[in-house]
Amino acid sequence: MTASERLLVVEDEPTLRELLSASLRLAGFAVAPVATGAQALAAVREQRPDLIVLDVMLPDFDGFEVVRRLRGQHPSAAAGHPPVLFLTARDAPEDRISGLRAGGDDYVTKPFNLEELVLRIRAILRRTSGRQADGRLVVGMLELDPDSHQVTRDGRPVQLSPTEFSLLRVLMENAGQVLSKSQLLELVWQYDFGGDDSIVASYISYLRRKVDLDEPKLIHTVRGTGYVLRRPRQ
Repeated sequence: MTASERLLVVEDEPTLRELLSASLRLAGFAVAPVATGAQALAAVREQRPDLIVLDVMLPDFDGFEVVRRLRGQHPSAAAGHPPVLFLTARDAPEDRISGLRAGGDDYVTKPFNLEELVLRIRAILRRTSGRQADGRLVVGMLELDPDSHQVTRDGRPVQLSPTEFSLLRVLMENAGQVLSKSQLLELVWQYDFGGDDSIVASYISYLRRKVDLDEPKLIHTVRGTGYVLRRPRQ
């Protein structure tokens, strides 16, 4: 862990804010703590953090609105603002889905284990490290541009349907991390079709036929667990 990994902690409760900041500094991060949504927006502009730990319930406007305003500051880049880990006392499934749809990269409910929080932060930083300054995702020879909805492998265009594109994007954003069928259902389909997880295997198969025609193969099945997009060995 390097000092270049800067975290912005947005939490209005002073005791929790201090505890979080101290714990994350001990874990090796550089931490800037703020208490409101307005302060968070200013800090992102001024300090350019690598990740935001963002409480949902804030005194001026909620964390979802913070992310919406960050998107407004970067209208041309889906990855223009730092990754976000939401903190909230609300643990209903619809709240978690709302957080992910709002642009969050993970969602942790209070009370939480500090060690688990650190692990989740590091996981987000690992899986977002492939983002380029212009918002493109790059994993080995595979590139995905979220703005133009274009995908290339070894410089050759890959034609994908909207759902295939969304699935590949999630896999690339989480490169190296195994995702279960239920996680993919939530992140790609939001259960809109009824929740039958057999559709995940079908779309993984479609994607492989278009993305993994050549060696090295990037999309792997982890039997009994899920799927992972792995970076090719150097």
